[in-house]
Amino acid sequence: MTQSHPRISKAVIPAAGLGTRFLPATKATPKEMLPVVDKPAIQYVVEEAVSAGLDDVLMITGRNKRPLEDHFDRNYELESALEKKGDAERLAKVQESSDLATMHYVRQGDPRGLGHAVLCAAPHVGHEPFAVLLGDDLIDLRDPLLRRMIEVQERHGGSVVALMEVAPEQIHLYGCAAVEATADGDVVKVTGLVEKPDPADAPSRYAIIGRYVLDPGIFGILRETEPGRGGEIQLTDALQQLAQDEKVGGPVHGVVFKGRRYDTGDRGDYLRAIVRLACEREDLGPDFRTWLRSYVAEEMQQS
Repeated sequence: MTQSHPRISKAVIPAAGLGTRFLPATKATPKEMLPVVDKPAIQYVVEEAVSAGLDDVLMITGRNKRPLEDHFDRNYELESALEKKGDAERLAKVQESSDLATMHYVRQGDPRGLGHAVLCAAPHVGHEPFAVLLGDDLIDLRDPLLRRMIEVQERHGGSVVALMEVAPEQIHLYGCAAVEATADGDVVKVTGLVEKPDPADAPSRYAIIGRYVLDPGIFGILRETEPGRGGEIQLTDALQQLAQDEKVGGPVHGVVFKGRRYDTGDRGDYLRAIVRLACEREDLGPDFRTWLRSYVAEEMQQS
């Protein structure tokens, strides 16, 4: 018999990282504000949360992240100038980000890892299950991964992670899950987790990507979790405990994702994400694809 679990309404977005891979661009600009075509990466993430029915969003920030708050706030001077010019199209784009969701902010303080960032959300989340979305992973809104994860959590309880099958030589870049099949083809039960294993020691090719739906029992475990790899408090280590002891916070399941994902945490993948999304835009795509074909053809002739 299907068990009923509390409805999820809150999303947590850790955004306190320094963005060192994008220096010097991120010296004064948060990496989450880097544009993907003409919207900052963080707006795509908030839009995904809202599309899954989560309009109460807590962002975990740091000392240099004030532009994030400004972006999701009203800009009355700019709005007034656009209104006077009669530029309704750009006015709507400016107002869109401030009307998306109810936004809250808390500073992490010391950068002590993803697990610590999630722990900072405890006072806001309370005793409810909640979603965590990492800003480096952009999931195409046409592939409702988060909505599916919420469905799985509401059915089974506990926590749910997003999994993606990767090549063996890439598994050391991710948290990796040991899994068992379930009756649902896209859902597995997670029996163990390890953070960034050597390929020879990896229990599978299923990598954890940046979407989680978590039972609030994770907070008690995170408070007791010692720093792990990199001297940081790893969320993967806490989830490993949940997977081993279901009495603490229910089982851990995984949703295997095969849709469109754009990794903006790596410079090369960030550029590829911009190209892909620009090609698909109705207003930019036709001209951009024509130019891109011409450019690639010229480069092939010269190589």
